[in-house]
Amino acid sequence: MNNILNENQITAMRECGRILALAMGEVKKAVKPGISTHELDCIAEKSIRERGASPSFKNYKVAGIGFYPASLCVSVNSEIVHGIPSKNRFLKEGDIVSFDLGARYKNVCSDMAITVPIGKVSNEAQILIKNTSECLDRGIFASIVGNRIGAIGEAVFHHATACGLGVVRDLVGHGIGELPHMDPMIPNYGKSSSGPKIIENMALAIEPMITSGGYRVKTNPDGWTIVTADGSLSAHFEHTIIIINGMPEIVTVLN
Repeated sequence: MNNILNENQITAMRECGRILALAMGEVKKAVKPGISTHELDCIAEKSIRERGASPSFKNYKVAGIGFYPASLCVSVNSEIVHGIPSKNRFLKEGDIVSFDLGARYKNVCSDMAITVPIGKVSNEAQILIKNTSECLDRGIFASIVGNRIGAIGEAVFHHATACGLGVVRDLVGHGIGELPHMDPMIPNYGKSSSGPKIIENMALAIEPMITSGGYRVKTNPDGWTIVTADGSLSAHFEHTIIIINGMPEIVTVLN
């Protein structure tokens, strides 16, 4: 198995990305102060299943940790990724929240993430969200035939650091296809001359994870939730792309 897709897989991946983006759109629309993270998880799973796909994160096994118990990762403020939804956790005004969601359809997977403000947020949070989204754009623009994977990380890192932001080193983007996570790893830093060559029909999940402080991370006692070591805010954006005619095609477009 690899992340170089055939014609049938490309067709399925486009539909898988569309289904995932629709589900993420429903989650985003439902966000408001007072809503539980569990309710948002239910919205995401229902939307994916109603369209004939399945949530690829639910019961996803990670060696040494176990099975992820939800469909949607909900990470609030200093949480970077893998926050577990709970009936007892409610979003509040001023929070920023990152949603990471995956889907499987006809034996291919798609993956995406967004970070949104809850009501009125600080200027620091607004700047972080805006620039993390721009980091994703820069990484996607670098994803062309003739470049290497390192060009993606170099583009992300250059923009983030120019904005005075931290770039998480311990978590990376990845190839995607028949499995949710495949080679190559796509760090959000590096040199344009490094890594495998980007080639036609390659599927990639590019996902800058950027902080308002340092780059170091730690894991909460639940074994899943990864947070900034210094307690600074974190934002996360991700798209699944396929390289078509030498250029990146985004399959997880959020309208």
